[in-house]
Amino acid sequence: MDADKRKWRLLELAAHLRACIKGQEHVIGRVVSVLQRGELGLAHHGRPKGSFLFVGPTGTGKTEITNAFTSFLFEGAKPLRFDMSEYQNQSSVEKLIGEKIGDIGLLGRALVKSNGGGTLLFDEIEKAHPLVLDLFLQILDDASITLASGERKNLSGYYIVCTSNIGAAEAMRMQSAPFASIERTVLARVGQSLRPELVGRMTEKVVFARLPYAVQREICESMIAGELARLCKLGHELEITPADIETILRAGFHKTLGARPMRAAVERFLQDRVVGMLLEHFSS
Repeated sequence: MDADKRKWRLLELAAHLRACIKGQEHVIGRVVSVLQRGELGLAHHGRPKGSFLFVGPTGTGKTEITNAFTSFLFEGAKPLRFDMSEYQNQSSVEKLIGEKIGDIGLLGRALVKSNGGGTLLFDEIEKAHPLVLDLFLQILDDASITLASGERKNLSGYYIVCTSNIGAAEAMRMQSAPFASIERTVLARVGQSLRPELVGRMTEKVVFARLPYAVQREICESMIAGELARLCKLGHELEITPADIETILRAGFHKTLGARPMRAAVERFLQDRVVGMLLEHFSS
Protein backbone atom coordinates (compact mmCIF):
# COMPACT_ATOMS: atom_id res chain seq x y z
CA MET A 1 0.00 0.00 0.00
CA ASP A 2 1.48 3.37 -1.02
CA ALA A 3 1.97 6.18 1.51
CA ASP A 4 -0.95 8.36 0.35
CA LYS A 5 -3.41 5.47 0.37
CA ARG A 6 -2.26 4.47 3.85
CA LYS A 7 -2.87 8.01 5.12
CA TRP A 8 -6.40 8.03 3.69
CA ARG A 9 -7.03 4.69 5.37
CA LEU A 10 -5.90 6.14 8.69
CA LEU A 11 -8.45 8.93 8.34
CA GLU A 12 -11.15 6.26 8.02
CA LEU A 13 -9.92 4.18 10.95
CA ALA A 14 -12.02 5.79 13.70
CA ALA A 15 -15.24 5.47 11.69
CA HIS A 16 -14.45 1.83 10.96
CA LEU A 17 -13.91 1.01 14.63
CA ARG A 18 -17.09 2.84 15.64
CA ALA A 19 -19.03 0.69 13.17
CA CYS A 20 -17.54 -2.47 14.71
CA ILE A 21 -17.47 -1.61 18.41
CA LYS A 22 -20.52 -0.37 20.33
CA GLY A 23 -20.69 1.22 23.77
CA GLN A 24 -16.96 2.00 24.04
CA GLU A 25 -16.63 5.46 22.52
CA HIS A 26 -14.06 6.46 25.17
CA VAL A 27 -11.84 3.59 24.00
CA ILE A 28 -11.81 4.32 20.28
CA GLY A 29 -10.07 7.69 20.35
CA ARG A 30 -7.22 6.40 22.50
CA VAL A 31 -6.73 3.30 20.38
CA VAL A 32 -6.83 5.26 17.12
CA SER A 33 -4.23 7.70 18.44
CA VAL A 34 -1.73 4.90 19.10
CA LEU A 35 -2.44 3.21 15.78
CA GLN A 36 -2.07 6.38 13.74
CA ARG A 37 1.23 7.22 15.40
CA GLY A 38 2.45 3.67 14.84
CA GLU A 39 1.45 3.59 11.18
CA LEU A 40 3.05 6.96 10.50
CA GLY A 41 6.37 5.84 11.95
CA LEU A 42 6.30 7.96 15.10
CA ALA A 43 6.75 5.15 17.62
CA HIS A 44 10.09 5.08 19.46
CA HIS A 45 12.80 3.30 17.53
CA GLY A 46 13.39 -0.21 18.85
CA ARG A 47 9.93 -0.62 20.37
CA PRO A 48 6.72 -2.18 19.02
CA LYS A 49 4.47 0.10 16.95
CA GLY A 50 2.22 0.36 19.99
CA SER A 51 1.06 -1.69 22.96
CA PHE A 52 -2.27 -1.94 24.75
CA LEU A 53 -3.56 -3.34 28.00
CA PHE A 54 -7.30 -3.83 27.52
CA VAL A 55 -9.07 -4.42 30.84
CA GLY A 56 -12.72 -4.95 31.69
CA PRO A 57 -15.60 -7.41 31.96
CA THR A 58 -15.88 -10.23 29.46
CA GLY A 59 -17.84 -9.66 26.28
CA THR A 60 -17.26 -5.90 26.14
CA GLY A 61 -15.18 -5.71 22.96
CA LYS A 62 -11.53 -6.14 24.00
CA THR A 63 -10.83 -8.89 21.49
CA GLU A 64 -13.32 -7.52 18.96
CA ILE A 65 -11.54 -4.16 18.63
CA THR A 66 -8.21 -5.97 18.26
CA ASN A 67 -9.64 -8.09 15.44
CA ALA A 68 -11.16 -4.98 13.83
CA PHE A 69 -8.06 -2.80 13.73
CA THR A 70 -5.79 -5.68 12.72
CA SER A 71 -7.98 -6.60 9.77
CA PHE A 72 -8.25 -2.93 8.76
CA LEU A 73 -4.54 -2.13 8.95
CA PHE A 74 -3.12 -5.43 7.70
CA GLU A 75 -5.37 -6.22 4.73
CA GLY A 76 -7.71 -8.72 6.36
CA ALA A 77 -5.15 -10.40 8.62
CA LYS A 78 -6.10 -11.78 12.02
CA PRO A 79 -4.19 -11.21 15.27
CA LEU A 80 -1.71 -13.88 16.34
CA ARG A 81 -3.57 -14.98 19.48
CA PHE A 82 -2.16 -16.69 22.56
CA ASP A 83 -4.40 -17.76 25.45
CA MET A 84 -2.31 -17.12 28.55
CA SER A 85 -4.35 -19.60 30.60
CA GLU A 86 -2.33 -22.21 28.69
CA TYR A 87 0.98 -20.70 29.88
CA GLN A 88 0.66 -20.93 33.67
CA ASN A 89 3.60 -23.28 34.31
CA GLN A 90 7.34 -22.65 34.37
CA SER A 91 7.74 -24.80 31.25
CA SER A 92 5.45 -22.38 29.40
CA VAL A 93 8.47 -20.28 28.42
CA GLU A 94 9.81 -23.23 26.45
CA LYS A 95 6.39 -23.73 24.87
CA LEU A 96 6.48 -20.16 23.59
CA ILE A 97 10.09 -19.70 22.46
CA GLY A 98 11.34 -23.28 22.10
CA GLU A 99 12.85 -25.92 24.33
CA LYS A 100 16.17 -26.63 22.64
CA ILE A 101 18.47 -25.44 19.89
CA GLY A 102 16.65 -25.65 16.59
CA ASP A 103 13.22 -25.21 18.18
CA ILE A 104 11.53 -21.82 17.77
CA GLY A 105 8.37 -22.51 19.81
CA LEU A 106 4.78 -21.47 19.13
CA LEU A 107 5.59 -17.76 19.16
CA GLY A 108 8.47 -18.21 16.73
CA ARG A 109 6.33 -20.22 14.33
CA ALA A 110 3.57 -17.61 14.46
CA LEU A 111 6.07 -14.83 13.70
CA VAL A 112 7.42 -16.71 10.70
CA LYS A 113 3.89 -16.96 9.23
CA SER A 114 3.09 -13.28 9.82
CA ASN A 115 5.94 -11.96 7.66
CA GLY A 116 7.21 -9.24 10.01
CA GLY A 117 4.08 -7.29 10.92
CA GLY A 118 0.64 -7.52 12.50
CA THR A 119 -0.79 -7.84 15.99
CA LEU A 120 0.21 -10.16 18.82
CA LEU A 121 -2.77 -10.76 21.12
CA PHE A 122 -2.18 -12.21 24.58
CA ASP A 123 -5.52 -12.98 26.25
CA GLU A 124 -5.90 -13.06 30.04
CA ILE A 125 -2.35 -11.90 30.63
CA GLU A 126 -2.75 -12.14 34.41
CA LYS A 127 -2.83 -15.95 34.17
CA ALA A 128 0.65 -16.27 32.65
CA HIS A 129 3.56 -17.61 34.72
CA PRO A 130 5.93 -14.88 36.00
CA LEU A 131 8.72 -16.21 33.79
CA VAL A 132 6.46 -15.77 30.77
CA LEU A 133 5.77 -12.20 31.85
CA ASP A 134 9.53 -11.61 31.87
CA LEU A 135 9.47 -12.16 28.11
CA PHE A 136 7.05 -9.25 27.75
CA LEU A 137 9.52 -6.90 29.38
CA GLN A 138 11.97 -7.68 26.59
CA ILE A 139 9.28 -7.43 23.90
CA LEU A 140 8.01 -4.05 25.13
CA ASP A 141 11.47 -2.63 25.86
CA ASP A 142 13.35 -3.36 22.65
CA ALA A 143 10.78 -5.01 20.34
CA SER A 144 12.64 -8.30 20.14
CA ILE A 145 12.54 -11.85 21.40
CA THR A 146 15.35 -14.41 21.41
CA LEU A 147 14.19 -17.93 20.58
CA ALA A 148 15.73 -21.18 21.82
CA SER A 149 17.24 -21.60 18.35
CA GLY A 150 19.35 -18.51 19.05
CA GLU A 151 17.46 -16.52 16.45
CA ARG A 152 16.50 -13.00 17.49
CA LYS A 153 13.13 -11.87 16.12
CA ASN A 154 12.41 -8.20 15.49
CA LEU A 155 8.92 -7.17 16.68
CA SER A 156 9.06 -3.49 15.75
CA GLY A 157 6.44 -4.08 13.03
CA TYR A 158 3.85 -5.38 15.49
CA TYR A 159 1.21 -4.08 17.86
CA ILE A 160 1.09 -5.86 21.21
CA VAL A 161 -2.30 -6.33 22.86
CA CYS A 162 -2.77 -7.83 26.31
CA THR A 163 -6.28 -8.38 27.66
CA SER A 164 -7.35 -8.98 31.23
CA ASN A 165 -10.49 -9.40 33.33
CA ILE A 166 -8.77 -7.96 36.42
CA GLY A 167 -11.21 -5.78 38.30
CA ALA A 168 -14.22 -7.04 36.31
CA ALA A 169 -16.09 -8.12 39.44
CA GLU A 170 -15.61 -4.70 41.03
CA ALA A 171 -16.73 -3.00 37.81
CA MET A 172 -19.94 -5.04 37.70
CA ARG A 173 -20.71 -4.23 41.35
CA MET A 174 -20.23 -0.49 40.67
CA GLN A 175 -22.90 -0.33 37.97
CA SER A 176 -24.42 2.91 39.21
CA ALA A 177 -21.08 4.67 39.84
CA PRO A 178 -19.60 7.21 37.38
CA PHE A 179 -17.36 5.52 34.84
CA ALA A 180 -14.36 7.58 35.99
CA SER A 181 -14.68 5.97 39.44
CA ILE A 182 -14.96 2.51 37.93
CA GLU A 183 -11.90 3.16 35.78
CA ARG A 184 -9.81 4.26 38.78
CA THR A 185 -10.88 1.21 40.76
CA VAL A 186 -10.09 -1.23 37.95
CA LEU A 187 -6.69 0.31 37.21
CA ALA A 188 -5.85 0.21 40.92
CA ARG A 189 -6.60 -3.51 40.92
CA VAL A 190 -4.45 -3.91 37.81
CA GLY A 191 -1.58 -2.19 39.64
CA GLN A 192 -1.96 -4.62 42.54
CA SER A 193 -2.15 -7.73 40.34
CA LEU A 194 0.43 -7.13 37.60
CA ARG A 195 4.05 -6.11 37.92
CA PRO A 196 4.38 -2.32 37.69
CA GLU A 197 7.32 -2.55 35.29
CA LEU A 198 5.06 -4.47 32.87
CA VAL A 199 2.07 -2.14 33.20
CA GLY A 200 4.30 0.93 32.92
CA ARG A 201 5.66 -0.20 29.56
CA MET A 202 2.22 -0.34 27.91
CA THR A 203 1.49 2.56 25.56
CA GLU A 204 -2.19 2.64 26.59
CA LYS A 205 -4.07 1.08 29.48
CA VAL A 206 -7.77 1.13 28.62
CA VAL A 207 -10.74 0.09 30.75
CA PHE A 208 -13.79 -1.19 28.84
CA ALA A 209 -17.22 -0.39 30.22
CA ARG A 210 -19.96 -2.96 30.85
CA LEU A 211 -22.60 -3.06 28.13
CA PRO A 212 -26.09 -1.93 29.19
CA TYR A 213 -29.26 -3.24 27.57
CA ALA A 214 -29.54 -0.42 25.02
CA VAL A 215 -26.00 -1.07 23.73
CA GLN A 216 -26.54 -4.82 23.60
CA ARG A 217 -29.69 -4.20 21.57
CA GLU A 218 -27.65 -2.16 19.09
CA ILE A 219 -25.06 -4.94 18.92
CA CYS A 220 -27.82 -7.50 18.39
CA GLU A 221 -29.29 -5.57 15.45
CA SER A 222 -25.83 -5.20 13.90
CA MET A 223 -25.15 -8.92 14.28
CA ILE A 224 -28.53 -9.76 12.73
CA ALA A 225 -27.75 -7.57 9.72
CA GLY A 226 -24.36 -9.24 9.30
CA GLU A 227 -25.74 -12.77 9.56
CA LEU A 228 -28.62 -11.98 7.18
CA ALA A 229 -26.08 -10.72 4.63
CA ARG A 230 -23.96 -13.86 5.05
CA LEU A 231 -26.96 -16.16 4.64
CA CYS A 232 -28.11 -14.18 1.60
CA LYS A 233 -24.76 -14.87 -0.09
CA LEU A 234 -25.45 -18.56 0.51
CA GLY A 235 -28.80 -18.16 -1.27
CA HIS A 236 -31.08 -17.90 1.77
CA GLU A 237 -33.19 -14.76 2.08
CA LEU A 238 -34.96 -14.12 5.38
CA GLU A 239 -37.35 -11.48 6.62
CA ILE A 240 -36.99 -10.58 10.30
CA THR A 241 -39.79 -8.89 12.24
CA PRO A 242 -39.52 -6.67 15.34
CA ALA A 243 -40.93 -9.61 17.31
CA ASP A 244 -38.05 -11.78 16.06
CA ILE A 245 -35.54 -9.20 17.27
CA GLU A 246 -37.16 -9.18 20.72
CA THR A 247 -36.96 -12.98 20.84
CA ILE A 248 -33.26 -12.95 19.96
CA LEU A 249 -32.60 -10.20 22.52
CA ARG A 250 -34.26 -12.18 25.30
CA ALA A 251 -32.12 -15.19 24.44
CA GLY A 252 -28.83 -13.32 24.00
CA PHE A 253 -28.84 -10.53 26.59
CA HIS A 254 -26.59 -11.16 29.60
CA LYS A 255 -25.62 -8.62 32.27
CA THR A 256 -22.38 -10.35 33.21
CA LEU A 257 -21.16 -11.91 29.96
CA GLY A 258 -21.88 -8.85 27.83
CA ALA A 259 -22.31 -9.41 24.09
CA ARG A 260 -20.57 -12.79 24.07
CA PRO A 261 -23.80 -14.89 24.15
CA MET A 262 -25.55 -12.60 21.65
CA ARG A 263 -23.76 -13.90 18.56
CA ALA A 264 -24.73 -17.47 19.39
CA ALA A 265 -28.36 -16.40 19.91
CA VAL A 266 -28.44 -14.56 16.56
CA GLU A 267 -26.86 -17.42 14.63
CA ARG A 268 -29.05 -20.06 16.29
CA PHE A 269 -32.29 -18.19 15.59
CA LEU A 270 -31.54 -17.25 11.97
CA GLN A 271 -29.93 -20.53 11.00
CA ASP A 272 -32.78 -22.50 12.59
CA ARG A 273 -35.17 -20.43 10.47
CA VAL A 274 -33.23 -21.40 7.33
CA VAL A 275 -33.20 -25.06 8.38
CA GLY A 276 -36.96 -24.93 8.81
CA MET A 277 -37.42 -23.41 5.35
CA LEU A 278 -35.15 -25.96 3.68
CA LEU A 279 -36.74 -28.96 5.34
CA GLU A 280 -40.23 -27.67 4.67
CA HIS A 281 -39.36 -27.26 0.99
CA PHE A 282 -37.85 -30.76 0.91
CA SER A 283 -40.86 -32.39 2.57
CA SER A 284 -43.27 -30.73 0.16
